[in-house]
Amino acid sequence: MLAVLAVRTDPADPLAGLALAERDEPRPPEGWELVRVVAAALNYHDLATLQGVGVDPGRLPIVLGTDAAGVAQDGREVIVHSVVSSAPGASETLAPDFSILSERYDGTMAGWVAVPRRNLLDKPAELSFEEAACLPTAWLTTYRALFTQAGVRPGDTVLVQGAGGGVATAATLLGRAGGFRMWVTSRSEAKRARALELGAHGAFEPGARLPERVHAVIDTVGEATWSHSLKALVPGGTLVTMGATSGSEPPADLKRIFYRQLRVIGSTMGTREELAAMVRMLLVTGVRPVIDSVLPLEDATEGFRRMASGELFGKVVLLANPAPRVPDPVP
Repeated sequence: MLAVLAVRTDPADPLAGLALAERDEPRPPEGWELVRVVAAALNYHDLATLQGVGVDPGRLPIVLGTDAAGVAQDGREVIVHSVVSSAPGASETLAPDFSILSERYDGTMAGWVAVPRRNLLDKPAELSFEEAACLPTAWLTTYRALFTQAGVRPGDTVLVQGAGGGVATAATLLGRAGGFRMWVTSRSEAKRARALELGAHGAFEPGARLPERVHAVIDTVGEATWSHSLKALVPGGTLVTMGATSGSEPPADLKRIFYRQLRVIGSTMGTREELAAMVRMLLVTGVRPVIDSVLPLEDATEGFRRMASGELFGKVVLLANPAPRVPDPVP
């Protein structure tokens, strides 16, 4: 099967470690199942892996990808929950052995992926494979940040740093549907305009003085936006940090945090039940992921270039082998 691999890491030139190659189909252990991947979405986690973040060099080469929708061996159309841990349930994201596909186990950017059987959710017919493939990482992480971690209520104002990426578009759409007033920032005038078209109530340049302080900030940028995120919050507000694309060591500004009694919450991925709840929300509200582009798996390098350049608005989706086939039994 064709697979997209991280064969080495390079912080300065991450795409140098990206390769497409033929691999044997996975051999799932007991309790796991093979899924024929129809669509897989790109995430900044994949780029971080190629930079050497959170990956053991001894596990390379490894198949990239944390998002997928496909067909199970019994013919069911499924969404793959990417979290793998020994503590399934409410605490699965906090388990000591928490990982997501493409860290310890091969990921989803291939013809087939092996996952724990409990990680398969039925894909509703109302969602296309491309839409469903966008959900398990950026959209799930955003859903958890907004509805579990941020502590906001309908009518509250939420600022999202960095419009355009998968998290920012998910936050705009989910937050608007959830009754929050959504504001976004972006250096790009075009992206600010797109965010307003999606339903954002306001769009501002990074670091801009806002009309008023906000109840929560969703920040995946890190160092470049940290100070602005803290200053934007009302007393008692919450900064949910879930990424650090511009760097991970900003000045803490502890005086501001304790004097204004701010909450800084880290958030990563989400539980299987949160993924199922988000799918139900999409069906009820009609919200759908914004897809920047759809490419065949063999053009994955172009998708990675687009993501690395910051040109995208929404998700890049890769289509794997389209012909359904049940694999031969493992001897």
